[in-house]
Amino acid sequence: MARRNKGRPIDGILLLNKAQGISSNKALQQAKFLFGAQKAGHTGALDPLATGMLPICFGEATKFTQFLLDTDKTYVVRAKLGERTTTSDSDGEVVETRPVNITRAQLEQEVTSFLGESDQYPSMYSALKYQGQPLYKYAREGIEVPRKCRRITVFSISLDEYDEQAQEIQMTVHVSKGTYIRTIVDDLGEKLGCGAHVIMLHRSEVGHYPSDKMISFEALEALVQSVAQDETARFALLDPLLLPMDTALADLPMVEINAEQGKAFGHGQVVKLESGEVPEGIVKVMADGRFIGLGERNPHGHLKAKRALSSTQE
Repeated sequence: MARRNKGRPIDGILLLNKAQGISSNKALQQAKFLFGAQKAGHTGALDPLATGMLPICFGEATKFTQFLLDTDKTYVVRAKLGERTTTSDSDGEVVETRPVNITRAQLEQEVTSFLGESDQYPSMYSALKYQGQPLYKYAREGIEVPRKCRRITVFSISLDEYDEQAQEIQMTVHVSKGTYIRTIVDDLGEKLGCGAHVIMLHRSEVGHYPSDKMISFEALEALVQSVAQDETARFALLDPLLLPMDTALADLPMVEINAEQGKAFGHGQVVKLESGEVPEGIVKVMADGRFIGLGERNPHGHLKAKRALSSTQE
């Protein structure tokens, strides 16, 4: 007998404001439980130390998580100068203490030096995997393993505050996918000659999603408690918080087809557009104004399905 999925088939994206002290996976499971969802996945883990935007995709939206993983992110980070730690953040042990002898002008100059493209080696305390195990597991055992250098881009970086008494700084950083803010802070500390580590990290934006669309788990729980054990009322309050799944694909070109063509598209048939050839690359496909999946151009310039929603295949 086939195993029956628990939960309900709900589709959409929740912008969860993850709290400090919990893993991204735990936050995901909490949200999945509250929404009673059959299927859910997050898009880009945040360390337990970090807070902020964690897009959680429910149902069919999980098919498009890669587009949120690949998009740029914005962070607000606070760092302590004069101390370097094993993990480049306050969860690690202090391994070096040095005096801080810098001017604000020197600090601003070194901060702006990170603008543009550069090569970055992932931290040994990252979740990237080596031979099937996350790097941080090796690091906790004192084992150093090879890491591939990655090309990153810092689109903008600003020094928002310098507290000379506490020797703390705060910055806002807009970066490409896969950029480690802890590594930027550690590198900044070395450039300044005093060392530094992260004491607060908040992800304020993922792609085009603004921070005012985020909601905390505490706020979600408050909504649930307001309707006691009434499951129907609970979902009536929670579901409107979900963003449409195609909002993850806002930067893709769009192709419009009619309902009949949409049905053919859902069954894997090639669709010939009356308006001409399909644009190069991946396109967002709409049928009579309804999002039905991703497509791409075949060698003849026609539309073929790359990833169609299950509802189009019924």
